[in-house]
Amino acid sequence: MTLPRRAALAGALALTATACSSGGSNSPAASGGSHLIKTAMGDVRVKENPRRVVVLDTAELDSAITLGVKPVGATHADAASGFLDYLPQDKVAGIKDVGAVMSPGLESVAALRPDLILTSKVRHGDKYAELSKIAPTVMSETTGYPWKQNFQLHALALGKAAEAKGITDEYGAHVRELTSQLGGPAKAAALKVNVVRFVEGADIRIYGRKNYIATILADVGLGRPAVVDKAKDGFSYDVSPERIDLADADVIFHTTYGDPAKAKATQTLGSALWKNLPAVRAGRAHAVDDQLWIQGIGYGAAGAILRQLGEMLPR
Repeated sequence: MTLPRRAALAGALALTATACSSGGSNSPAASGGSHLIKTAMGDVRVKENPRRVVVLDTAELDSAITLGVKPVGATHADAASGFLDYLPQDKVAGIKDVGAVMSPGLESVAALRPDLILTSKVRHGDKYAELSKIAPTVMSETTGYPWKQNFQLHALALGKAAEAKGITDEYGAHVRELTSQLGGPAKAAALKVNVVRFVEGADIRIYGRKNYIATILADVGLGRPAVVDKAKDGFSYDVSPERIDLADADVIFHTTYGDPAKAKATQTLGSALWKNLPAVRAGRAHAVDDQLWIQGIGYGAAGAILRQLGEMLPR
């Protein structure tokens, strides 16, 4: 960090600290009450009803919006609008962009004078000391697979535990309805589903059981082909275009992150190997939105995914 940037950050930190109680930014002023939350970085004291929230990843933004909280600041994703396209535009309008997910601008965050910062250790653990000087910073351990537990943490930090219960209850009801529409648990389990992601600069990912989208498929009770159990750490089993036949299933959903040609999507989806997969020949291979299915990581995205599954899965 250059000297001018350090000076700007120091000034912003000082301004923020002035607005905090004498106990420091991780000990909010008593007005309105406060409580301790157990986080990946230890216990953090937060205000009961924070008003100026900054979120530093897509999951935290989904949680806040779903719980009825508009953050004052958020990091941007690889989307034309800066925020993931599935989020309602009126809900994200006016949110200040504080930089890219992996490199948030600390000066920009501090300038917003937040009373709460939400993120995860896997994303920003190395910035915790600086962030916690700006405002109480609540970090989950990681993102993706434990999204439901993370949502509960976000709800506690935002003072929205009651709203969270309504959201999770609604999700559970939606899941049960979809399973019933598919003919019940036995028929749902008999339907083998794969999710394939084409990623610019990486091999093709056949998603395993330990990631966000897999938990939704599991909640519905959908079956998965044996190949998913080869996934490294349960996350994904990576293949070349020449081995795309390993992605075969009754139904295949596929997404693309980045340039389709550089992600090998154009090459693979145009190949005879792909076109001859039984799911493709049967019209059961569906292109879906990467921002929604992979990047959203929250109950807001999950509700939309369940609706799409209801439209695309065979009865």
